[in-house]
Amino acid sequence: MNNFNLLISSPRYNEINAKAELWFTLLICGDKYPIISDLEFQGLITALTSINEFDIIEKIKNILLTDPYFYRYILRITPIQFLCETDIQIIKDTIENNIHKYLKENESFRIILNRRKNKLIKREDFIPIIAKIIENPVDLDNPDKIIQIEMLDNICGISFLNQEDIIKPTNVFIKTTPT
Repeated sequence: MNNFNLLISSPRYNEINAKAELWFTLLICGDKYPIISDLEFQGLITALTSINEFDIIEKIKNILLTDPYFYRYILRITPIQFLCETDIQIIKDTIENNIHKYLKENESFRIILNRRKNKLIKREDFIPIIAKIIENPVDLDNPDKIIQIEMLDNICGISFLNQEDIIKPTNVFIKTTPT
């Protein structure tokens, strides 16, 4: 789990099936030796691909354009750009040192924080700490960039994303209840 550039979610207890789908997908995309790993969190797996994570996302989008129902078990694929220890100062430094590369002066942003097995960092305290270092306007509904922070126990993945960088395939096999 210490090295990955894709975070994948699947229905609980279907991680093995999602790993098979992902392995097949990454082979189609040109990565002959992807490393796909289980996590201690149900419904999550990681992948380390030798191909740039955004190039993989584009290739997967092209597959889904041809066959929108290609995936049966993968629910979401999120590219991860930076990995660090789950420590407020290290996360803050990572964002502060890289934000200028990904967020232009006039672009709006939103912070999305997913915490798994981490009760030490409180959402209501953490998000303002990160938001203070960014001078751009906040837009919670339609941001230009998403700062995605994935806390997985003591490892943290950070990405600066456009909304279309996160793949959420159509899945007719997963039963949903009407609302």
